[in-house]
This record gives sequence, structure tokens and C-alpha cells, in this order.
Amino acid sequence: MSETNNLIHASSPYLLQHAHNPVNWYEWGTEALEKAKAENKLILVSIGYSACHWCHVMERESFENHEVAEVMNRHFVCIKVDREERPDIDQIYMYAIQLMTGSGGWPLNCICLPDQRPIYGGTYFRKNDWINILQNVAALWANEPDKAIQYAERLTSGIRESEKIIPAVNQEDYSNDHLTTIIEPWKRHFDIGYGGYNRAPKFPLPNNWVFLLRYGFLKDDQSVFTAVCHTLEEMGRGGIYDQIGGGFARYSVDDKWHVPHFEKMLYDNAQLISLYTEAYQCTRFNSFKQIATETIEWVFNEMTSADGLFFSALDADSEGVEGKFYVWDKAAFDAVLGEDAQLLSAYYNVTEEGNWEEEQTNILRKTISDDDLMQQFAIDAETLYNKVEAAKAKLLTERGKRVRPGLDDKCLTAWNGMMIKALADAATVLNHQSYYEKASAAARFILTKLRSEDSGLYRNYKNGKASITGFLDDYAFLIEALIALYEYDFDEKWLEEAKTLSDYVVSNFTDADSPMFFYTPAGGEGLIARKHEVMDNVIPASNSAMAQNLKKLGLLFDLENYTEKGVEMLAAVEPKIKTYGSAYSNWAIQLLNEVYGINEIAITGLETEVFKLALSGHYIPNKIVLGGTKSNLPLLKGKQSNETKVYICRNKVCQLPVNTVEEALTHIQ
Repeated sequence: MSETNNLIHASSPYLLQHAHNPVNWYEWGTEALEKAKAENKLILVSIGYSACHWCHVMERESFENHEVAEVMNRHFVCIKVDREERPDIDQIYMYAIQLMTGSGGWPLNCICLPDQRPIYGGTYFRKNDWINILQNVAALWANEPDKAIQYAERLTSGIRESEKIIPAVNQEDYSNDHLTTIIEPWKRHFDIGYGGYNRAPKFPLPNNWVFLLRYGFLKDDQSVFTAVCHTLEEMGRGGIYDQIGGGFARYSVDDKWHVPHFEKMLYDNAQLISLYTEAYQCTRFNSFKQIATETIEWVFNEMTSADGLFFSALDADSEGVEGKFYVWDKAAFDAVLGEDAQLLSAYYNVTEEGNWEEEQTNILRKTISDDDLMQQFAIDAETLYNKVEAAKAKLLTERGKRVRPGLDDKCLTAWNGMMIKALADAATVLNHQSYYEKASAAARFILTKLRSEDSGLYRNYKNGKASITGFLDDYAFLIEALIALYEYDFDEKWLEEAKTLSDYVVSNFTDADSPMFFYTPAGGEGLIARKHEVMDNVIPASNSAMAQNLKKLGLLFDLENYTEKGVEMLAAVEPKIKTYGSAYSNWAIQLLNEVYGINEIAITGLETEVFKLALSGHYIPNKIVLGGTKSNLPLLKGKQSNETKVYICRNKVCQLPVNTVEEALTHIQ
């Protein structure tokens, strides 16, 4: 048995991967930070995550190497951080690296003074370069400490000032012109050939396409609407989508969605389930429904814990090789499928030389339309469908015999919130009760087992233990999920919990000098800066999600302070949206709701369920739905009766009730 370091007791699978390194790693915490101060040693903060390919490479080249470890252990207190467990630490040092180098990424390696202030860093380093850097920075601290302190002061000042959002002086009345100003420059980046944006690598960026779908629909902008549908079709046909197992990889390295970086993240797939479900509700394209349901099945099969929570990620690598679990050579593919191999090779673009030339193997993808295949092989649609389904089952069984990619089995509250919302969305649109049951069970688990003594949230859960105080995204995405659950079952306990958590956010995350909430709670661990998360990235910013939550809850509970806070947050960010729309897409959704208004749809009476189901067959992106036979909500007071009625309200004005969904739709704007 090899020796272990201090990470052997960690909850994070990523940290446990490094527990047998010769580097004397510590977790971020009092022991390591006090040691650095007591010994006046520089801190080396190394940040990554379990599904990160280049993190594994740097570990193999440097952190498993005794020569490198000797240099690291002699000069530094070495701290390993899982960016998914501790995004608060990652935010600070990622911004430091971006200030120093102009770019960032993972693995992220930052060298800091004993008081945590950064002085040097970067991302991936080759072994010899890494040793030279470590020795040079150690020499600087030993011989010219004042110079190191000057670097730290400048960098820390930059970190603290970054993304400072000040209140808007005047809050504008928003119009279509505000939206057009955002959309016109955005359109220029659409890839009309392969969907997405005209660049590589290509990330799915689901929140971008949610906004663009809603905008294209409400504005009746066919160019935008077509770009969204085309993107979703191309992603679903590409190698970025697991054609036989369901679920999306994190991005494709090329511009055709062909060769993925094979890691699968819960947050991507949760958002993509919501996106494809919403796109299906809008278009009724069966391919969108199929992708949503297959991805849900993948989550249930491979990403669900015994407690009903959802795991974080699947690694890109298996047996030390990226993508090995997912790819096929033609001989193995043909052996599984027998007489149907020729048809399915054409269907999935499987060739003798391999469609992934670099590795001389095949990534399953669709390059030929079903109509062309049916014509080429003289078969009908039903035959093709049956043969494809049979082939998927055989290939999946055969693939299941391979060595699986590593599973990151920690459960994060924020990402579980996204998955709960995705399942509630799919349950509503697809009328699938079991999706709701899984979603509500996960939500109940979090609300009972991941609560702190002061009714706050914990961020993480693994092996029966939660240990990290929740951050703003944990609250924002769980609140969003609770609202989605309410809109499915009309059980007001979900809204009461959402309101309790929102009150907690207001009490513990408010910044007196900005409309934005801090990412970390008051009384949390003292890092060198308390940051705001404002820009929407592959995951929407926690502040943009929170602003939308407050707006919705403000309407549902008639709470003016919530509504005003949401409006104030948007007003402060709105000038930035037009400069870089895709980086503020969740804020743009809130702006869209301000321009088009939110339809408050109240359903009362004994046949509430029937009417709700009928309503879910119609695409109304700017709405909240509430209902039931008993209620404490202001919008439902005085509206209870046995006869089922639908009320459409906007801006505190309700239309006369109607008796059918069709009549109600005539009042929706």
C-alpha cells in the first residue's frame, strides 16, 4: 500500500484521486492555512475537478513524480481544491490567473503569500517548466519578499474591484428596442451550417438557447427561431450526444459537434433536458422529446444515488484513455450487429478507417437523414426505427462490459436543484408522473438532510455527510426547482420553502453597496475577497437566477420588496447585456419578461389537474401557473369554487374567469 497524504479523509472524489501522491497535499482549511502562516511558507493552491482530462495529465506528469513533489513539499504548503465543492475559492484564484495571463482554465495552479493573496499562477504546466517556476517563485519569496508583496497587493486589489455592480441611477421602461440592441450583434455569431456559434470548441450553452428560443417565439423572429432549432438538431445528431446511452458531453473540440471532450456533467445535462423539453413543447419535434427522455434515462441509470440525489460527473477517461469507453472500431461494431451492421454503419457514420481520424476509431454520430437512409436501403420508417432501437440495446449491452469512466459521486445542492427542475419541467410537458416523483423525493431529501442549524443549506452530500456551507447558487437553483415543483403539483409547501430560503438569502448574502448578492454568506469563511457572480456562463449566474426567483415569488406572494429587488438587480446589469448578450443570457430572459410581461395563470376548481394538463400542451414561455382547491396565495384568494375556472392576470389586473383553456389562451399576450 502506498503512503497517503492528508487528502485521504476528503469527501471529494477529486481530492481522493490525489491522496496517494507523494506531494504532501492538504485540504483547504485551518490546518493548512495556519501552517503557512506559522512557517512563513508560500501556499500553492491547485484547483481542478474529477472529470478534468488535463488535471489527470498534470497529476501523472508532476504530482505523482517524487522529484517534483520534493520541490513542492520543501518550499510550499500545498492545498488541493475541488472547484465543484469550493467554487468560492476557485472564483478568486481564477480571476487572479485571468488578470495575470489573460486566460484561465483547469487545472488552475496559483502560488500565494502565507496570507492567501496570490502572486503567480497559470493553468497546465509541463513537468520541467513547473519545477523551474516553483524554484523561481520560492527564490523570490526568500530573497525579495517586498517585491512578492507588491505583486500580491496589486492582484488582490484587482480581484476585489472586479465585477463591481453599482445600482442603476434611473430604472428604464424596457421596450423591444432594448432586446433588438442585444440580439442584432448576437446573430452575427450564429453558425448557419452546423448550429451553435461559428467557432471551435463548441459548448452547448443551454441557457443561451433558452433565451433565444423564447425571444424567437415571442418576437416571431424566424431567423433566431430557426437558428435555435437547427442548433438543437445538430447537437442531437453529433458525437457530443451519446447516441446509444443518452446524455451530452461537456463540449466538442471541433465546430461540427463531432469529437467531444467526453466528460459528462450533471449541470449540462440537467439544463439540456429543460431546453429540449421546452423546445419540444414549442415545436412538437419528436427528436427533441427523444433526446430529453433518453438523457433522463441516462441520469436515472448512471447518475442517481441510493438516496435519490444525483451524482456530479462522469470522467472523460477510462483505462487512462480519453473516450475509450464510447468509441467503436468497425469490426467490433459489426460483430455486435450482424446482418444489420451495414445499415447501422451508415446510420452512425461508422467506417473502416474511423471517422475520428486522430484515433482511427469511430464516434457514433448521424450524418445522413433518415429519409435518405430509407431510400438507400429500401426500408420504411417503422423498420428503420425498430432496427435502430434494437441496435442501441445491443451496443449498450456490449459497451457495458467495458471499463467504465470514473464516477464523481458527490452530490451538490446547486446541480441537484437544476436536475430537480429539469425533471419537474419534463413531468409537466410530457405528463410523466415518475419524473415528478424522482424530483420531489430529491427535493425532500435536500430540505431535510442538507439543512444547517440556522435553516441554511449545505452544498455537498456524500457517504451520509454534508460538510460545506451552501453558496448563493445552491440557494438560487434549489429555489428555482421548488417553484417548478409547485407549478406541477400546486402543493404550496414548496413555495413556503422557497420563500424561507429566499428570506435566508436576503438576510445572509446581501451587499449593502450593491444590488447584487454576495456569492458567499455572511459569517462564512474569511477569504481574501467576497465576490459577486454576475455573468452567465455554462451555468447561469447565481445572481441572475436569484433575480428571477424573487420576481416570481414576489408575484406569487404579492411581496413588493421581492419584486423590487429583482427589478433593481436587472436594472444594474442591463447596460452590460447589450455589450455581450451570450454572457448575460439569463438576465436577458428576465428582460424579455419585463418587455412582454408575465402571464399569471390561476386555475381553480375540482378539475384543476385536467386543465393544467391541457395548458401544458401550449407553449407560453412568459408565465407562472398556480392553482388548487385551497390556497393562501393572494392571487387565488376569493377565487375558490367547485367549478373549474381559469384566470389570466397581468400587472395586478385579472381578466374575467373563463371555463376552458382555449378561452384562456385568447387572453394571453
